[in-house]
Amino acid sequence: MPELPEVEVVRAGLHPAVTGAVVDHVDVLEPRSLRRHAGPEADFVERLTGAVLLSAVRRGKFLWFPFAVPGGPVEALVAHLGMSGQVLLRSRDQVDDRLLRIRLDLVHPALGDVRLAFVDQRIFGSMALDDTEPTPDGRAAGYSSPTILGHDAEADAGSLHDHGPQEDRGWVTRIPHQVAHIARDPLDPAFDERAFVDRLLARRSGVKRALLDQGLVSGIGNIYADESLWAAKIHFDQPCSSLSRRRAALLLLEVKAVLFKALAEGGTSFDQQYVNVNGQSGYFSHSLNAYGQQGKPCPRCGTPISRVAFMNRSSHFCPRCQKLTT
Repeated sequence: MPELPEVEVVRAGLHPAVTGAVVDHVDVLEPRSLRRHAGPEADFVERLTGAVLLSAVRRGKFLWFPFAVPGGPVEALVAHLGMSGQVLLRSRDQVDDRLLRIRLDLVHPALGDVRLAFVDQRIFGSMALDDTEPTPDGRAAGYSSPTILGHDAEADAGSLHDHGPQEDRGWVTRIPHQVAHIARDPLDPAFDERAFVDRLLARRSGVKRALLDQGLVSGIGNIYADESLWAAKIHFDQPCSSLSRRRAALLLLEVKAVLFKALAEGGTSFDQQYVNVNGQSGYFSHSLNAYGQQGKPCPRCGTPISRVAFMNRSSHFCPRCQKLTT
């Protein structure tokens, strides 16, 4: 499943093309791609047609598009990418992608006709319309900035509000019901680092298991957990409660550094199942130190990287640099 950097690359690519665009036409070519939509196909099509898309927003691995019709409430088009889902930008005269599942034709005030194509090889991903609710802390629900990460989403939201109806200015602090249980991610301006460290140290589970818990911290999957733990020299099964506060803070620092580096390199692509909105692959796979490097020498000490089974997947680590301690 795409992790934070991959989803952010997609979101950033979609943002200028969808913000302020009107949904002109909707085609559902694969009903199974609406499995998370609470209603029939006709409901999905009718509610979207004529709506104004207000932005492209992300929290962790989750992507959504707030939208509204004049006089109506703010709703969200939630895109679950699953294992192989892709949201691509296409021109309307372009031949449909072979694995196209949902097609949205948009009219953008500056770009004109734009097509949003949801392509999914394995049909584990989906699109769904969802109601929204206020964020508990009153902060922006996720990234919606048209600029680089690190900008305050609430500050950037001022310019984005102008694209939608005046009564919908509060959309930036509303989150889809399907995403509300997901914790903020480490690159979110509203992420509470002290609270994260406190909660991490209170756990008895292994540290990697905690990093993969999207209710504790979002956006981190198997790849970036392994890379962050390697950078912090922490064994994946080290109990959280055994970490010092300093080591926990160091781990968070390494998580952020890895995510930023992966984002700068367009994410991690091992095949064509993850691409950006133009169908191009990321190249962070060339910078991996631990994940997928089993048998190769550790870049730090030369010891061969090990791979072991972990939670129906694998963990990659250096047996010398990342020793399990009591």
